[in-house]
This record gives sequence, structure tokens and C-alpha cells, in this order.
Amino acid sequence: MNHPHDHSYKLLFSEPRVVRDLLTGFVKEDWIERLDLDSLEKVSSTFVTDDLRDREDDVIWRVRFGDEWLYVYLLIEFQSTIDPFMALRIMTYVGLLYQDLVKQKKLTQDNRLPPVLPIVLYNSEKRWNAALNVSELVQSVPGHLEHYRPDLPYLLLDEGEIVANGEWPEETRNVVSAIFRLEHHHSQQDAVDLIGLLVQWLQAPEQTQLRRHFVLWIKRVLLPSWVPDNDENEWQALNDLNEVHNMMAERAKRWPEQWKQQGLEEGRQEGREEGRKEGEQSHAQLVARNMIERTSMDDQLISELSGLNLEQVRRLRDALKP
Repeated sequence: MNHPHDHSYKLLFSEPRVVRDLLTGFVKEDWIERLDLDSLEKVSSTFVTDDLRDREDDVIWRVRFGDEWLYVYLLIEFQSTIDPFMALRIMTYVGLLYQDLVKQKKLTQDNRLPPVLPIVLYNSEKRWNAALNVSELVQSVPGHLEHYRPDLPYLLLDEGEIVANGEWPEETRNVVSAIFRLEHHHSQQDAVDLIGLLVQWLQAPEQTQLRRHFVLWIKRVLLPSWVPDNDENEWQALNDLNEVHNMMAERAKRWPEQWKQQGLEEGRQEGREEGRKEGEQSHAQLVARNMIERTSMDDQLISELSGLNLEQVRRLRDALKP
């Protein structure tokens, strides 16, 4: 993983409460009820291949499934372009996990490999369209050769698609749904409300570390796109989730106007250099660009605040997409 906020995001999914909510809320299969979720245990995610390359990026848990262990391989995918060969990567990573389990003699009671649930957690804007099973990547052939085609599916959780669906049954109203919705929120008020829910859900003393991980993630990942530049320093001193929520509730209503003023100042400077008429257009474009890149306002509100018409805002948003 090479996204700037991989580490803080990975920390969230290194907490048992988060993995529990992920399994109970988003793995919609009956056998989940048979898991002993109190037995959740994080295991090493370093697997050394024959050429000594390490795979340290992903999060791996194990949980009791009856008298045996089930392993949950969680691959967190931040890349802006979809990997068409993700299924092949999953097959390789699961193979490395099995190799490691064999070396450590962590097999089932009848000396077999334990089951593995591979999950790809994907949070970019474009919807996932790659193969969900390695068998889809291998050319189909007639006859008995087809018998040897590999078959290994993975569970895809496309955060953007889940949030856009808008159907949130009761079992998914949990910590993981809050993460998904914060990353794809529609307004600052949505974010304030979601962080307020996290404050309520994570009050217990045993959740202290998870609260800290949320604060780190919010400061490193979310706030840079919400907070005007001149406000960033005072946010970095916050270490308590409740403090973050209170300050957001107090300041969020002022941010759109601050973004507008910041964009206007930048536009005026550029306008003095390029001429009054072009400068006026630059003002509006910079205001709109700041709001698109640093806030989650909808196009209609950006149009009203910046002075661009709705179609101009939409074209600018499309142009800024990676």
C-alpha cells in the first residue's frame, strides 16, 4: 500500500472492535454466527517468499470457528486505478499465508490447512469492475484441462458502492459503516454527526486505543480536506475524539465561507497578473477548485458560493478527477 494515509487506516483495522463489526455487518453469510468473535486474534502479516521479499502491508486475523481457526486476510486497497489482476494477487497472498502456516505447523486437528476468508477493502471513487475470482482470469478450454483451472474467489467491499446504495440495515450501523461513510460523506454536518456517533459508541475504557486511532486517522486523512489552511495547526494538538467532535461542530459552519475567501484571495493575486477580466474568472475557478478538492460540498452549493454556473462546476470537478 502506498497511499499517504495507509498506516492510520491500517491501525483502525488492527483493532478487534473494528474487525468484529466488519464481519458481523458486511459479511452476509450464515456461518458468521458460528464464529467465536471473542477469540479474535491479530497474527503476523509478514510472509517471506523464496526470494526473500516481504509482504507486510495487509492485516490478518484469526478467529475460532468451532474447534478450529478461520483466518481473515484483509487487503486494504487505496490505488486510484483498479487492478484487473487483483484475484491473482489474492491467490498469491493466500498461498504465502498457507506456506507460513505450514512452516509454523498451525494446521487443523486432522492436519489440513485452515479456511481463509480473503477480503479486499476498496475505497477509491471509481466502482470496482475487476474479476472476483482467479478462475475468471484464466482462459476457458474444453475437455479435462478445464478441471485444472484455479478457483479462488475473494470478498470485495467497495466502500463507495456500499455508501451510495443508501440501504443501511441495523447490523451495519456500526464502527465500520462510520468509517465508510466518513470517507464518502456528503457534507461537513454528516461528518460531525458520524464522529458524534463514534464518541457515543467508543466510551468504554477498553476502547481508548481505538479512539486514539480514530483521532489520528481523522487528523491525517480527513481534516486536511475539510479545514482551511490557517486552521490546521490548532487541530494537530487535539488527541481526544470528543474534542475533535466538539471543535468540528463549532467550526464546520464557517468553513465554506473561509474556503470562499481563501479562493478569492488567490484569485485576486492571479487576476492582477493576468488582467481584470481573466482575473475575475480565476477568482471563481479557484474558489470552486478549493471547495471541490478540500470539501465535500455538492455542485449546487459550490456554484452558489463561487459564482460559476453549475455546468462549469461539473466540468471542473471532472477535470480534477485523478
